[in-house]
Amino acid sequence: MSSGLKKLLSFLFIALSITAVFFIAFSNQDLTNAFDAIKQMNIVWLLCIFACWLVYTVCDGMNYWFYLRGQGFKISIGRAVNVALIGFYYCNITPSSAGGQPMQVNSMRKAGIPVGYGTMAVTIRFITNQTMTSVIALVLYFLNRDFVHQQLAGAIWLVRIGWMINFAAVPLVLLAAFKRNWVQRFAEMLINLLDKIHVVRNKEAAISKVTEVLDTYHTALLDLMHSPGQILLQFACSTIGLLALFGTPIFVYYAFGQSGTPWYQVLTISCLLFVSASYTPLPGASGAQEGGFLLYFRDIFKDGTIGLALLIWRFFTFYLYLVVGVFTILLEKLILRREAKKRAAPKA
Repeated sequence: MSSGLKKLLSFLFIALSITAVFFIAFSNQDLTNAFDAIKQMNIVWLLCIFACWLVYTVCDGMNYWFYLRGQGFKISIGRAVNVALIGFYYCNITPSSAGGQPMQVNSMRKAGIPVGYGTMAVTIRFITNQTMTSVIALVLYFLNRDFVHQQLAGAIWLVRIGWMINFAAVPLVLLAAFKRNWVQRFAEMLINLLDKIHVVRNKEAAISKVTEVLDTYHTALLDLMHSPGQILLQFACSTIGLLALFGTPIFVYYAFGQSGTPWYQVLTISCLLFVSASYTPLPGASGAQEGGFLLYFRDIFKDGTIGLALLIWRFFTFYLYLVVGVFTILLEKLILRREAKKRAAPKA
């Protein structure tokens, strides 16, 4: 399938998910007037929702900024946040979020960061985010175990599968750092097996790609291990950013004047929803996120507000990144063009 067709299908799927969300939001018979419900939303809580979006975005950019500044590169916080926004945009329009990291590395390259260091920056961010997602989800689950089982009932298996998939990256990454040869041999065995059943088209290319990725992970982790201060900064940024992301439904809940469920239980369900749906191989995990929200929060948002809550939540965690991402890409092009003009201008 050509890249152009893949992009077209991705945008069509996103458009379909947006249409479905609007239909769900405004067709709920339990809600007398959806437009009045939106107008009556508390502006203070809406600002808190936006603050969550901003904190998550800035913290993601700070992950890159701290690492690159620690390596001696002069990159501004604004440029680092720009890299984060580009990553969010491409993650949300490509299946399995596959386009995010390569485009971030490319953006950093344009800012004068060598590809190797750019790759390490996104690798370290991935490691810390996966680790903290797994830890936060596990802690919240055990602190609210009875509520989780009561709320999710038969859907708890989705959480377990999602958590295992998210957590799997952590030991694999650690093995890549300390037992790299073990992982290399296992990967080659798996590729050979897939080649025999004709799943892999080019065995040598696949092994070469795995070797390249393992080399990057190995170097990035060993580099990080020698900088305890850098480790603390990376994990702090990931923790604050993820808590802001997971906390978004709390303020959506209060914005609609809902009550009866403590904030920490809303936070727990939000975190478990992210863990359950984030591995879905669709642009922005569309479909899984929307369906999961309706399933996980069905007894929390009452009076027919769950559809509108889904719309507001999805806007700040998905649609807004698409809108801002387009302007971010245009802004980057303007910045690069201006920098090129400055370099080309004759010196006095």
